Amino acid sequence: MRRKQILAMAWESMKQRRFRTSLTTLGVVIGITAIIGLASLGEGFRVTISNQMEQGFELNVLTVMSGGLLTGVPGSFTDEDVRNISKIEGVALATPLIQKSFVKLFNDGKTATPLVMLGVNYTEFWTIYPDRLVFENGSLPQSVKNDTTVIGYNVEHPTEKETFAYPGQNTTIQMTLSRMPPRVENRTFNLAGTLRKSGAAGFINFDDTVFIPIDTAKVLYGNNNSDMIFVRLINPSYSNSVAKKIEDRFGGGEIRVLVPAAFMEQVETILNMLQIFLTAIASIALLVAGLGIMNIMTVSVMERTREIGILKAIGAKSRTVLTMFLAEAALIGFLGGVIGIPLGYGLAEVMGQFLFRFSAQIQPRRSIITGTETHPLTVVTPILSLPWAVGAIVFAIGVSVIFGWYPARKAAKLDPVEALRYE
Repeated sequence: MRRKQILAMAWESMKQRRFRTSLTTLGVVIGITAIIGLASLGEGFRVTISNQMEQGFELNVLTVMSGGLLTGVPGSFTDEDVRNISKIEGVALATPLIQKSFVKLFNDGKTATPLVMLGVNYTEFWTIYPDRLVFENGSLPQSVKNDTTVIGYNVEHPTEKETFAYPGQNTTIQMTLSRMPPRVENRTFNLAGTLRKSGAAGFINFDDTVFIPIDTAKVLYGNNNSDMIFVRLINPSYSNSVAKKIEDRFGGGEIRVLVPAAFMEQVETILNMLQIFLTAIASIALLVAGLGIMNIMTVSVMERTREIGILKAIGAKSRTVLTMFLAEAALIGFLGGVIGIPLGYGLAEVMGQFLFRFSAQIQPRRSIITGTETHPLTVVTPILSLPWAVGAIVFAIGVSVIFGWYPARKAAKLDPVEALRYE
């Protein structure tokens, strides 16, 4: 018997038992709806979180920290170290940085206390973070002098209505050059500009920072070495290989390399595991529907025993009967999948709009990454990919066929004589 005929007979049998078929299919629909709803919502949540994190991290920038930060020893990177890192394949630029604390700024009777003072090569450092270090007022001069300074947003705006200084003004920076014995020095710098809210790179918050030329910092603090090296990569894909080469070059234990891309990969892994976990839970509903298919088809075999006997009596093979019942199970799975996919996506849309609304009452906080106020996640847009949709249909058909196998095999093994005698 041809496949089209078998499918036609299976479809006709389902139409004759519409109510029972509808209830059986409904179980599959509920299972697929749950799977697609949670899977698409989980994918939307994953993409939303990933996008927010990518906006907060420069994935093509590595931060190399020395013992100056890890052990309290003065900066230990030499200019030769910077040049060696610059030569590594995949590195576009490497620039040193000196970080100092205990500084105060004075201007026209006003005082500001930044968290840190950074000694940087202005041209190179602005190349490392071109999108983050954007001027609110002023700009870097074409020829940077040793007394040029730039201040972050929070230093410039101690309060919302207060402005600390304006570009072109001379600003006094009080530096604690040593604590034992105490040695404090005041130095006048010309303010080149002030930055917009820019947030943090690694663990340095640029909003609470004052920048001075690195050569000036070396002279003032009497140390030619630097505390950190910022490395801009040609492409984020070089992150792990470049980090490994840097660690190997310094013997591993002496330095630490912060790799934002690796952190992102870990977050992606966690979110993917969460999505798989939710989908696995939703799949239980489809397995329950499979038990319903087995139950209904077993009853159907009992009701159609004489029909099966007649089919075998006129020459139908056991294989044909088996295929016919499996075709019914497959059709139920296919219909359940086709109906459940749009219902699942619609459910995900509703959940994405309202599930996170309760968090809207949480007060927004300032992100240390972006420097701006972060509001609680209130809306998630679900994402339904073609592989998920196709996979859901295949899964529904597979579960239906598996659970329909026992009653189908039972029908195929019926003896035609005994089946014709069945009342």
